[in-house]
Amino acid sequence: MTTPLTLTPGRSADGAARLAVTGEIDLSNSHLLAAALEDLPGPLLLDLTGVTYLDSAGLSVLFSHAERLEVLATSLIAPVLSVSGLTDLLSEPR
Repeated sequence: MTTPLTLTPGRSADGAARLAVTGEIDLSNSHLLAAALEDLPGPLLLDLTGVTYLDSAGLSVLFSHAERLEVLATSLIAPVLSVSGLTDLLSEPR
């Protein structure tokens, strides 16, 4: 069973490409996030403020695109990124 996940592409206030993610990112749906990131070339603001769970499958996707991501995350997800070594991706809210 696939865990519900919503992916909404758009633009940030400064015009940068943005992908807002809502729900849980896990093994059942991480391929959807990977596909969305592949479809959005160049630097990208990844808004994870609507994410309530992020497992190792989701982290693997983030690692694959780390060189071009800037990530917005809540205090719920930020520690997972920190422990995983992805702290440098974290951004202040825009």
